[in-house]
Amino acid sequence: MFLRNFFKRKPKTISRKLVNNSFGNYEVIEPWEVSEIREVPSYIPKPSYSQAMTPRHGPKKPEIKDKNQIQSMRDSCCFAKRILTHIEQYIKPGITTDELDAIAHEMIISNGAYPSPLNYKGFPKSICTSINNVACHGIPDKRPLLKGDILNVDVTVYLHGYHGDCSKMFEVEECDDEAKRLISVTKLCLKKAIDICKPNENFSSIGNIIEETANKHGYSIIPIFAGHGIGTYFHGPPDIFHFANDFDGKMLPGMTFTIEPVLSQGNEEVKILGDGWTAVTVDNARTAQCEHTILITDTSCDVLTR
Repeated sequence: MFLRNFFKRKPKTISRKLVNNSFGNYEVIEPWEVSEIREVPSYIPKPSYSQAMTPRHGPKKPEIKDKNQIQSMRDSCCFAKRILTHIEQYIKPGITTDELDAIAHEMIISNGAYPSPLNYKGFPKSICTSINNVACHGIPDKRPLLKGDILNVDVTVYLHGYHGDCSKMFEVEECDDEAKRLISVTKLCLKKAIDICKPNENFSSIGNIIEETANKHGYSIIPIFAGHGIGTYFHGPPDIFHFANDFDGKMLPGMTFTIEPVLSQGNEEVKILGDGWTAVTVDNARTAQCEHTILITDTSCDVLTR
């Protein structure tokens, strides 16, 4: 439903806005030209939305996976992590996020998998790339990366009928100290959240420890982006909120879900741009996000995308 906006050609000369303030020294991101949708060979198994854009409904309550389902999740998550690791070597000044998308796309389909974001509710690319003030769901485009950018790459793959999901922050060559600190605290928030996951723990504990940690270091949590259950479905229950809350729900062995907090240097407000996807901070503050898919085991948890 958003496709009409995706293929508008940007003029070759794009106004670029640099800021140098308490948040750091960086470029405020505006979307550039987006290339056409990449093809996926017909022989690759595809999720329900690959043509229709609309995913089938997932389970109504958090799914308890059996041994075979868990192994399938391990396989898809391991492959997603491989893609993310492979991309890192290409992240340098001058490369475009469209080129990163092409690299990831080719590796995914060459291994008989489907890039989960592609055509999910109309998303036009195979990975998400969110730079500087882009909080989430950045669409890969023709903008060359600049030295000092910070970049989140979010990779999800659909392999043997199961999705595996992870994301990571990258510095483009080297960023300023404020950005380094933001990335470091975001990683810490994710680590602390994972550390408390175990059977019979409240899901709300995740948001409570993340917001406490972020606020302690002077950062805001952007609350509209949540983690989610995952399996044969890309998104399903439980919803994993990253802000302090007292919502119901407990972790049980066999559950798989993502934790993916987004921290902001400024306030929590974001706006969605005209492409229907790109979420940017209203105050132009930089953000950082890290994500893992985890499994609740009989005694604790297992990070499937580590």
